[in-house]
Parts: sequence; C-alpha cells; structure tokens
Amino acid sequence: MRRVIEKILLNDHFILAVIFVNSICIFMQESGISHPILLWLDITCTIIFVLEMIIKHIHYGVKAYWKDPWNRMDGTLVILSLPSLVLPFLDVNTFNFSVILTLRLLRVVRFMRVFHFFPNVVQIGQGLKRALRDSGVVLIAYAVMIILFGLINCSLYRDVSPEYFGSPIRAIYSVFRVFTVEGWYEIPDAVAAATSPLIARLTRIYFSLLLAAFGILGLSFINSVFVDAMVEDNNDDVKEQLRRMENQLTHTEQQLDELRSLLKKND
Repeated sequence: MRRVIEKILLNDHFILAVIFVNSICIFMQESGISHPILLWLDITCTIIFVLEMIIKHIHYGVKAYWKDPWNRMDGTLVILSLPSLVLPFLDVNTFNFSVILTLRLLRVVRFMRVFHFFPNVVQIGQGLKRALRDSGVVLIAYAVMIILFGLINCSLYRDVSPEYFGSPIRAIYSVFRVFTVEGWYEIPDAVAAATSPLIARLTRIYFSLLLAAFGILGLSFINSVFVDAMVEDNNDDVKEQLRRMENQLTHTEQQLDELRSLLKKND
C-alpha cells in the first residue's frame, strides 16, 4: 500500500493534475463563486501537497529534500498554504488567505523540468548561460547609456513634459521605451507639442538619432552578441568534428603511403 501511495505522490503528472484542479478551484473562488465543493476540493489538494512533501522527506531524506532548490520552493509554498486547512473551522472573516492560496500555484514552475525532454535542452541551457556571461558587459553599458540619457532628458524636458520626464525614474523609463522602440514617436511628439516649432524639430531629430543609434543599431548589436554566444558551442562541435575528420584523413594518407611503399618493395 505504501509503495502504491509513493508511486502516486511521486508521479509528476499526478501532482500537475492536482495543481490544475486546484488552480480551477482558486480561480472560481476568486471570481466570487462560493460552494462547499470548491472549498473541500481546495482542502483536498492541500492535503495531497502535504502528503507529497512528507513522502518525499521519507523517500529522499530531510537533508536531501531541502537541499534541492525546487523542493525548497515546494516545501515553503506548502507550509504557507497550510492555514487553508483550518478555514472551515474558524471565523476568519478578518483574514485574507487568498494571497497564500495563490502562492501555491507557483508550484507549477517546478514542472519546468519537462524542458529536459526537449532535444539538446542541456546545450541550450549552457548556451544561454554563456550568452548572459559574454554579453554582460554590453548589457551593462547599454543600461548605463539608458540612465545617462534619462538624466539628460530629465534636465531638458522636466518642465516641458512632466508625464514622461518629470523625475529621473520616469525619464529613465521613457528613454528605455525609446531605446526598445516602444513609444518612440509618442514621446517626442508629446514633447514637441509643448514647445516652439524650432525646438519641436530639434527634439524630433534628437529622438530619431537616439532611436537609430541605440534602438535599432544598439539592440541589433546586443542581439548579435547574444546569438553568437548562444551558438558558440555549436561552432565548437563543428570544429571538433572537422578536427577529427582531418586526423582521420591524415591517418588514411599515412596508411596509403605505407601501402605504396610496400607495393614498391614488392615490385
């Protein structure tokens, strides 16, 4: 019996199904639908999560369980959701456990390990890590430019367009929108509408230059650096294969030379 329970509770597909059912319950409850079945379904799901955690403690051991980062997140969220077990027996009108209940839905991220079934997912993960490392300096430099022009624009347009440049944070966000080609024409048009015709033309030219230099060319450069680092491992594999083929050809040539030498001696 114990083995059957362990097999069920250690089955990721079963737990994912329970999370799906629990998600529907919480969605309906948060939508204002109140029914005893929903409440007891939610409690049942919570009990299953608790049993899963207990079984994993027994199966893997306490130390091994909490050593795994996914299990740490699971265990923490299960513990946070435990107050839902006493809701039917307490007057909790002054308490709101909806946030705690919703947190339990974060358990679904643990099933991101289904990506392990994707082809070459390990290589993709390694490539992503390498790309973030190699493009880190470029990203930092890009962020510095966003902050720099944000402060400059805050000084220039604070009084002209306070909705976009009224504070340094707001100005930095507006520059970020321009650099990422989001609102690249709305922002300069709003500034131009509040200035003289000459300043309006200069403003549009200024923001167009920012868009061309950092929005189009800058993002393209960052993207190229990132993609190049991502596929670097593939290039290494190709180089390794070419090196092996070259070695094989060299070895074959040596064998052919030896064969020619033997043939000449026999002649």
